Amino acid sequence: MGERIRILVVDDHHVVRQGLVALLGIMPQIEVVGEASDGLEAIELHRTLRPDVTLMDLQLPRLGGVDAIIRIRAEDPAARFIVLTTFDGDEDIFRSLQAGAKAYLLKGMTVEELTSTIQAVHSGKTRIAAPIAEKLAERMSGQALTARELAVLERIVAGRANKEIATDLDISEATVKSHINNLLGKLNVTDRTQAATVAIQRGIVHLK
Repeated sequence: MGERIRILVVDDHHVVRQGLVALLGIMPQIEVVGEASDGLEAIELHRTLRPDVTLMDLQLPRLGGVDAIIRIRAEDPAARFIVLTTFDGDEDIFRSLQAGAKAYLLKGMTVEELTSTIQAVHSGKTRIAAPIAEKLAERMSGQALTARELAVLERIVAGRANKEIATDLDISEATVKSHINNLLGKLNVTDRTQAATVAIQRGIVHLK
């Protein structure tokens, strides 16, 4: 048997993290070298431990998973990540892979899926399951929101009225309405409520 694959586990839920560590601990070819509960801790531990593969949750306190991946890869471009999350929105998938993750797994995967994905990523391969690839393809075929449209959409999800959005962004109500019309078209919906629902489902906006 060759050298064991050194794993860093990053998840803010203690029970989930401990479950992963226990599961990985019984695999002879894998060694868990560290655990982190938020993005900033993950950066520090990665810098110290230099794991072969990091299992990264997306929704983390202090610094989210995608931003943590970006910052770690800025220091160590060879760092390898598997996103392990409950979120399957196409925007979450897109951001993670764009940041440099090599695989995207949903919690609830089988032990075999997890093991084979770790081995694949460790060997330099990318592993994207068919349902994930389909959602990513949908995301790539759609029109991307501009930064200002995204800012308006975030405030729609938060329940802000047009006048409040205009004040928040220091623009006119007419400009807000124009942005809303544009984003409705891009999201292929007909009203603000549908836009908010789609934004949450796709992971474009996360509820705080």
